[in-house]
Amino acid sequence: RFKTKKPKKQPKPPHENGNESMIEKTEPEHVDAPAELSFPPTFSVSEIKNKQRRHLMFMKLKQEKRKLKVALKKKKKKERDALGDKAPPKEVPKTIENQRVYDETTVNPEDEEVAFDEGTDEFSAYFNRLTNPKVLITTCDRPRGRTVRFCNQLATVIPDAHVYYRRGLALKKVIPQCIARGFTYLMVINEDRKVPNGMVLCHLPDGPTAHFKVSSVRLRKEMKRRGKDPTEHSPEVILNNFTTRLGHSMGRLFAALFPHDPQFVGRQVATFHNQRDFIFFRFHRYIFKNEKRVGIQELGPRFTLKLRSLQKGTFDSKFGEYEWVLKRHENDVCRRRFNL
Repeated sequence: RFKTKKPKKQPKPPHENGNESMIEKTEPEHVDAPAELSFPPTFSVSEIKNKQRRHLMFMKLKQEKRKLKVALKKKKKKERDALGDKAPPKEVPKTIENQRVYDETTVNPEDEEVAFDEGTDEFSAYFNRLTNPKVLITTCDRPRGRTVRFCNQLATVIPDAHVYYRRGLALKKVIPQCIARGFTYLMVINEDRKVPNGMVLCHLPDGPTAHFKVSSVRLRKEMKRRGKDPTEHSPEVILNNFTTRLGHSMGRLFAALFPHDPQFVGRQVATFHNQRDFIFFRFHRYIFKNEKRVGIQELGPRFTLKLRSLQKGTFDSKFGEYEWVLKRHENDVCRRRFNL
C-alpha cells in the first residue's frame, strides 16, 4: 500500500485574513535610464529562414550600400571641383590584372634574344612573307549539327580555310595529307554532348601543336543585333595582352592564321583578347559615322579559349614532347599569377 501525500494548504493573502495593518506600501525604486539604447547584436542576412524575407532584406541592404556609394562619389566630385588643379590624383582601383605577380618571362620587344628566337622559330617563314596561310578545319568523328555549323562559320572568318569531314581517320594519317596539299594549319574541333568543347590547332609542317578548351560558343543566329554575314575580305588582326614568352608564342600562332596584308575595304577585325589566361575571340565590322565617331558591329561567331597544353612538333599524343602543360592545382595557389 502506498501512502498518498495530502496537498499543502497555501497561505491566504493578508487582506483575506483581515490583517490589513500588516500590509506595507512599498514604492518602486527609481532606476536610472541607460544613456544609450542597447541594440540587438548584428546578424547576417543568411540567418533569416524565410526565403522571401531574406531576399527582401538583402535587396534593402544592397540598395543602402548603393546609395552610400553614390553619395560618397558625389562628395568627392564636389571636393575635386572646388580644389581645381590642386585636387589629388584619382585613386586607381585594385584589380587582379594590375595586382598581377610579375613573371620573369615577360617579353621585352627590344630584347635581342627575343628577336633572334622570332627569326628562327616555326613561324618565321610566315612573318618573312615566304608562305601564305591555308587552313584545314575538321571535326571529331560523327559531329553533330551545332559543331558542323561552328566549323562552317569559322571558315568564313579565316580566309582560305576549307572544311573537311573526318571520316574516322586518325590525325597522324591526316597530317601527312595536309602537308602534301600545302596546308599550313590543321584545326580540329572536338565536341561533348553535341556542344563544341575543345580545339587542337596544329601548325604545319613543323608544329607547334596547341590544345585549347572551348567554352561560351555563340553562333550567329544566337547573337542579338548582329550585322550581316562577313565578306571575303581579309580581316585585320588584334592581339591583346600576350606579354610572356608563352603568350608571345600564342599570339604568333593566332597571327599566322590570317594573311599578311589585310584588306581595309572590308572593315573587318578579328580580335584575340587575353584576360586572366582566357582568350576571348570576337569578330567585328567597324562603321565610320563621321570624321570623329566610329561604330562597331559584331558579326560572330564568338567563343572563349583556355590553353591546356603546348606541344613541340606536330600532333603526337604518345611520344610528343610537351613544352608547357596546364597544372591546375599549382595555379590555384595564387590567383594573381598568369601564364600568358
